[in-house]
Amino acid sequence: MLVLRLKPIGKKKQISFRLVVAEKRSKLDGRFIEDLGFYNPKTDQFNFKAERVRERMKQGAQLSDTVYNLLVTAGILEGAKRPVRMKKSKTEEKAEPAPEAKSETVSEIKVEATPEVKSEAIPEEAPAA
Repeated sequence: MLVLRLKPIGKKKQISFRLVVAEKRSKLDGRFIEDLGFYNPKTDQFNFKAERVRERMKQGAQLSDTVYNLLVTAGILEGAKRPVRMKKSKTEEKAEPAPEAKSETVSEIKVEATPEVKSEAIPEEAPAA
């Protein structure tokens, strides 16, 4: 299955992306079939080949959520944007406190009142004389 996705290019701190048509199973940096434009998140510039994008979509290519939102922003597609969940970086995961195990204290432990057992007075037997 074909998918339109963003392929990362550029340096580490100066990343930009190419909009490419690729196999769904191929790696992000792997082979692609066609280059359809670029997107630079630092400057918020993008340029897409609208006709080729529409043609690929007619052929059945799927869109990633981020690409869909960019195409809506560019005016190539109409509709509401899809919610995109960003992956947390390792530093953010460490910064968040882990949920602590709830330790029960004496005040939290509920003790059920046991009904008192009334013992009936057992008549003592008189010693045999």
